[in-house]
Amino acid sequence: MVIDRTADVLDWARKVRALAQNGLAFTRDPFDRERYHELQDLAAALLAGALEISLERAQALWDGEHGYATPKVDVRGAIFEDERVLLVRERSDGRWALPGGWVDVNDAPSAAVAREIREESGYEARAIKLAALVDRRRHPHPPAIHHIYKLMFVCERTGGEPAAGTETDAVDFFPLRALPELSTGRILAPQIERLYAHHLHPDLPADFD
Repeated sequence: MVIDRTADVLDWARKVRALAQNGLAFTRDPFDRERYHELQDLAAALLAGALEISLERAQALWDGEHGYATPKVDVRGAIFEDERVLLVRERSDGRWALPGGWVDVNDAPSAAVAREIREESGYEARAIKLAALVDRRRHPHPPAIHHIYKLMFVCERTGGEPAAGTETDAVDFFPLRALPELSTGRILAPQIERLYAHHLHPDLPADFD
């Protein structure tokens, strides 16, 4: 039996890179700085081997990452109407997901998810409940370069018209029992089901981890 260790190698590479980045953020010792740069090179080499990409491309994946290393934050907004859920089709892989994306600096999470829904679906919406804050690594998403926290909101539509965006090429409501092929890096079917439970029972406590 062949065991795919890609996820393990990505975990190791992320950890080594974070240790090096944190060290560079605080040390003033030139010898330590040299060692931390070597650790960054080691993390890039691990990543290049795992993903079968060039060392230069692996190094570029973390370009611009400075200061203390922390997880990146992704928001997703679930709008349910008549036992259907709003999904958008991602141009990058041709699969469907809840509207969402990275939180911008100075954005409140609720404002970020409302913006992503508007940009990706054309609809105006507002967040009415934070249903889950999950660590992407703890759920069966495909491996990712970054360590990501996902903030999942139950939202309600307040206006607008369906319109694709720069990162999406289709918008539609789908029955919960007949979901299309999902972009599993972004959302999983059990997560949509759980968000629907929060929609039906707003008093449920938020899920985490």
